[in-house]
Amino acid sequence: MLMSRSAGAPLKAGNSKNDEAAKVTKLEEYIKARDYTGALALLEFNRKTGEEDEDKTLMWIGYSAFHLGQYQRGYDAYQEVINTSGNPPHEVYLYQAACLYYMQMYSQAEEKATEYVQVSKNALKDKIQRATTDEAVQEKSKELKRERMKSQEQYQKMAADKPPSDEEVRQQITKEIEAEHSTQKAPELSLKNRLLFHLAHKIDDQDKLMLRHQELTDTQEDQLSLAAIHYLRSHFQEATDIYKRLLLENRDDLALNVYVAMCYYKLDYYDVSLEILAVYLQAHPDSAIAVNLKACNHFRLYNGRAAEAELKVLSDQGHNLQANDLIRHNMVVFSMGDSALQVLPQLVDFIPEARLNLVIYYLRHEGVQEAFDLIKDLEPSTPQEYILKGVVNASVGQDAGSREHIKMAQQFFQLVGASASECDTIPGRQCMASCFFLLKQFEDVNIYLNSIKAYMYNDDDFNWNHGISLAQTGNFKAAEEALLLVQNEKYKAEYCYISWLARCYISNGQPRNSWELYLKMDTSNESFNLLQLIANDCYRMGQFLYAAKAFDVLERLDPDPEYWEGKRGACVGVFQQVVAGKQQREDLRDVLAMMRNTSNPQVEYMVRIIKKWCNENGVKMDKPARARQGGVASSAQDDGTQRAKGGKPPTCSICRPSAALGISSWGFLDIAP
Repeated sequence: MLMSRSAGAPLKAGNSKNDEAAKVTKLEEYIKARDYTGALALLEFNRKTGEEDEDKTLMWIGYSAFHLGQYQRGYDAYQEVINTSGNPPHEVYLYQAACLYYMQMYSQAEEKATEYVQVSKNALKDKIQRATTDEAVQEKSKELKRERMKSQEQYQKMAADKPPSDEEVRQQITKEIEAEHSTQKAPELSLKNRLLFHLAHKIDDQDKLMLRHQELTDTQEDQLSLAAIHYLRSHFQEATDIYKRLLLENRDDLALNVYVAMCYYKLDYYDVSLEILAVYLQAHPDSAIAVNLKACNHFRLYNGRAAEAELKVLSDQGHNLQANDLIRHNMVVFSMGDSALQVLPQLVDFIPEARLNLVIYYLRHEGVQEAFDLIKDLEPSTPQEYILKGVVNASVGQDAGSREHIKMAQQFFQLVGASASECDTIPGRQCMASCFFLLKQFEDVNIYLNSIKAYMYNDDDFNWNHGISLAQTGNFKAAEEALLLVQNEKYKAEYCYISWLARCYISNGQPRNSWELYLKMDTSNESFNLLQLIANDCYRMGQFLYAAKAFDVLERLDPDPEYWEGKRGACVGVFQQVVAGKQQREDLRDVLAMMRNTSNPQVEYMVRIIKKWCNENGVKMDKPARARQGGVASSAQDDGTQRAKGGKPPTCSICRPSAALGISSWGFLDIAP
């Protein structure tokens, strides 16, 4: 879109032509330095003074505004050229189409590109008509005759040949004009094809995309356009190959280093990306795009603070970070969501990742419905979008018990996990794990999660899913280790987590720890469910003392005969273990205290038998024993007897598929330039 510019002459006083040349030189300096703000100010001043050609000034205003990102202003400038000029340059329609493209008005941009084609065709047709009048044809015939008479050999041939007819002359004139037109308009036609190529991608018209792809040439501009489409379609390796080839052919084009660095960033080669980016930053340390990419790499390699430190370089150089939407977005990402609700909603329609990050923010703050409303109409096209759609549907499905949403989540996860490009990546394997988790195929879940365990040691979502999956397959020791790695206090307060950890404690021979989990719980239906779990699991594992304690509290909460039978069996179990020397004799004091809490004829018989054995074996059953019992059982009574009766299921299996994102909650969507 660069228009031709002639070099200016040195400034000399009293010479209006030299004054004009000096202004042109100054404009050239602004453009060369990429100071489009200064160029725009100069052009507006020149326009007010009326010293410059109006159309030329408007064209440059449109150019400068476009490069400042002021696409509406650029479009208006070009429209003014069309309105005021009797014969506006044809390329102005293409420039308008480019402005509309960046304003995301894709259908209007396509219409403008079509209008350019029509205007060019009409101009060519008019030119051919003017050049093929009878007078013009006769003049052309004479010209051809003179050319053929330049040599004797040609003259003799001309005498033998029949002279060309008027129609043949017209055809020859037409071919010459068309050839000249194609040569002159080649840059514009190439720009038009590239613009339509990108529009086809944006409107997802694969037929037009392939048609425009076939018309691309080996010029640098066309190859850059092709690489950009590969990048936008997440074909990062193909884009990298093109950029690297162009870089080998154009070593002085330093901006290509940024494009290669962007591709390596997307391929997760953050160190390589930084190394290549350093070449460009050495020449342009104040480039907001390059510094932003460096910050994104540091965020991946280290943390948000390291990324923010890189952006501080720009503010120290006088850049207004809040004026750059891209950097504002990434500052929210680097700060793990600070000011997300103030910044991201404004950027949803301009930065695609802003919508996705806002969805993640809602998910992290229990706004599942808000997240669903924001993403339900999004047609996924990248792995991240498929993953996020899966996460949201899984969350909605588990919260609402919706099989339909669970099935959709499985499909999204499977699409990513089974794809050739993602199957061997960390997010890809997490997706397959989440899919199998929702299908309750926990052996398969463990295979995938074990393969990436070394990379996810501090990820709470991963440890949650891994712990529950291991417990589901009976590997309670490893499950306990995974669950204890969870640091999120909100997660640790959920009943699902508490119940699975209690089951792991019991299965690993630590019933006291599970009992302490119960004592720490507030009054709720869930505490009743946990008591049932402890009572039944401890009984099954032969940990009869804590089974008896749990059944004792349950019986006092709900005088169900089943609870008495469970307590009776557990108490007998404790007595048998004491007799066999597998349990401490002092535990019989707690057993006797719990037995006396029940008014059942069988109690006296059991108490008599236990006391008789104690007397025969020198075990004293005195008052201190009741005091000790009160220290444990009474605390259980104080915490348990006021709890209402709850539902039946003692455990649950909730998948936290947000771990399938493979990053911290705001990590994967930091915008590349």
